[in-house]
Amino acid sequence: MNAIEFLTAMTKTGASDLFIIAGRPLSYKKGDTIHVFNDQPLMPPETEDLIKEIYHLAKERDFEKLVTVGDDDFSFAIKGLSRFRVSAYLQRGSFAAVIRIITFNLPDPECLGIPDQIMQLSRLKKGLVLVTGPAGSGKSTTLACMIDEMNKNYEKHIITLEDPLEFLHRHKKSIVSQREINSDTESYITALRASLRQSPDVILLGEMRDFETMSIAMTAAETGHLVLSTLHTSGAANTIDRIIDVFPPNQQHQIAVQLSSVLQAVVSQQLIPATDNSSVVPAFELMTVTPAIKNMIRENKIHQIDALIYSSSNDTLFSMDAYLQRLFQSGKISKEEALSYASNPEMLKRKLL
Repeated sequence: MNAIEFLTAMTKTGASDLFIIAGRPLSYKKGDTIHVFNDQPLMPPETEDLIKEIYHLAKERDFEKLVTVGDDDFSFAIKGLSRFRVSAYLQRGSFAAVIRIITFNLPDPECLGIPDQIMQLSRLKKGLVLVTGPAGSGKSTTLACMIDEMNKNYEKHIITLEDPLEFLHRHKKSIVSQREINSDTESYITALRASLRQSPDVILLGEMRDFETMSIAMTAAETGHLVLSTLHTSGAANTIDRIIDVFPPNQQHQIAVQLSSVLQAVVSQQLIPATDNSSVVPAFELMTVTPAIKNMIRENKIHQIDALIYSSSNDTLFSMDAYLQRLFQSGKISKEEALSYASNPEMLKRKLL
């Protein structure tokens, strides 16, 4: 089987991720389960041939980069089929790849289960909104839904900086400029600095990776732009601590003050196996920044934020455990999964009795 036959077959099954790894048959993930495509383990020459075919499908992609560096991330599209995000790498001396399937159609937030309170963040005009969670938790999908919501309803210039590009946005009411790192621009920092001269209303920054990127992003938010970005953290307090801790100690108080003035919301999310075992359900925590939370950030009382969120029953301030409780009560996830993904399992267990 060649690469395009495999990609076509897997797209039709509704798989989310594909695995090409020596010593194992071609495999795919659907829901929270990994399945094998056939019973024939791949040998290293076969994985190399398949991955070379994928590089050929991606046209200008240079296979030598993978050979030299050992890692390569890129995306490509096959007309009439789908888009694909590829993370190719070397493991135990052989070539391997994990491929995420990304549909041409932009996701529908209602079908995905993204609550209105999170979609309403797309109405903000300035400030910093962070979507956080582990890798593969749907952060990019949530941001794509928010960008599409703005694109349909407002006249804005939206600039996205991504590595690699995933969802493609057509111009609707807004102008959407999508830039891929290493392909359209040198780096996040270069592109972010340049974006401030490109009359943006909204900047989507694929990931805040270092203190320089974070600093420029906060400055952009401070000067009247809406900045959306992601971090691999869980929970609002951890996210705020992570940002502040990235900076040198002598700058941390100043950064906390700046962050308290620009941060609008932190969304934390994870994907939970559904009761049908064939799909996943997103679970969310939402912290919309209130005057009380601004003071906690400014005065270095960040440890109090989680308790405030946990005790809140507000529509714009709710904890992950409260959302898991709601998912369990509606029959979407099991009690075991709710407790497994909870931040405070003992407390949640008493509520689920």
